[in-house]
Amino acid sequence: MKPETHPEYHEISVACSCGNSFKTKSTLNKEELHVEACSLCHPFYTGKQRIVDTAGRVDKFNKRYQRG
Repeated sequence: MKPETHPEYHEISVACSCGNSFKTKSTLNKEELHVEACSLCHPFYTGKQRIVDTAGRVDKFNKRYQRG
């Protein structure tokens, strides 16, 4: 590898808006990173996803395929 071509890789702390915080490695030049969602509060990971029903499309689908 050529010297001085790769960025420095150091440990930073990540703070989520839900209050969770953890440490990770990054090439950012910051000490701390603030995020809105992490694996403890994001709906995909928690299983609490909500379906946004626009114009009754979910109900139409459920009626058509006899669901719900």
